[in-house]
Amino acid sequence: MLIDSHCHLDLLPEEERDAILDRAEQAGLSGLVTIGTRLSRAAVNIGLTALSRPTLDVWCTIGTHPDNAHTEDQDADGLASLAASAPGVIGIGESGLDYFHGAPDVRPAQQRSFRAHIAAARETGLPLVIHARAADEDMIAMLERAHAEDGSFPFLLHCFSSGAALAECGVRLGGYVSFSGILTFPKSDELRAIARAVPEDRLLVETDAPYLAPVPVRGKQNEPGFVAHTARRLAEERGVAAERLAEITTGNFRRLFKVG
Repeated sequence: MLIDSHCHLDLLPEEERDAILDRAEQAGLSGLVTIGTRLSRAAVNIGLTALSRPTLDVWCTIGTHPDNAHTEDQDADGLASLAASAPGVIGIGESGLDYFHGAPDVRPAQQRSFRAHIAAARETGLPLVIHARAADEDMIAMLERAHAEDGSFPFLLHCFSSGAALAECGVRLGGYVSFSGILTFPKSDELRAIARAVPEDRLLVETDAPYLAPVPVRGKQNEPGFVAHTARRLAEERGVAAERLAEITTGNFRRLFKVG
């Protein structure tokens, strides 16, 4: 059964959540992770884990998206303490670098925030969900520096849409790579080549809902159940059955996030 490793359940309409979770189960999901983008809203995502069902787990992460890094102070110990004390929290983030939205004057704040999230991931042992957009060189440099200075830590390059060099760096440093609906877009040939090259034991799938709905539901509000479309396309690209791809990505997810 599939797991949507990255969605924003808090951004989907509250009145539709039960129906969205119904459709997720019907699509073959056994779990989903709603991702933190602001520490000031951590309680909201933690509260959403109460929507778990007997056959559908709802987990969450806590952290500050790079677009919000200049508006929220980051404290590694505070992040770690909150993550350790709250039920349903299985990861730190999302955090990272976004130079597409982030003008040069806010990039130092993004980098400081990213370092704090790395420290929190080390302190808790929870995986760090990494956002990287238009910042490949600096992301590679920061990951390599963190690894050289303090050793490895668990992480996931989410909604991967960067170049092959970042994917290769992530895998080399022990990270995982997650693909979203972007993989299904007509002009994503380069990304599909990267997806074919990522080692089997490092692959995950996600929606990033409510954004980036995959083909054939492009243009609709994205939701966790639509991860099945991305998984099918990834299976086709890698020449494996959809059922096998689900087994691979779910096993990888459970190993990375340490959930049974």
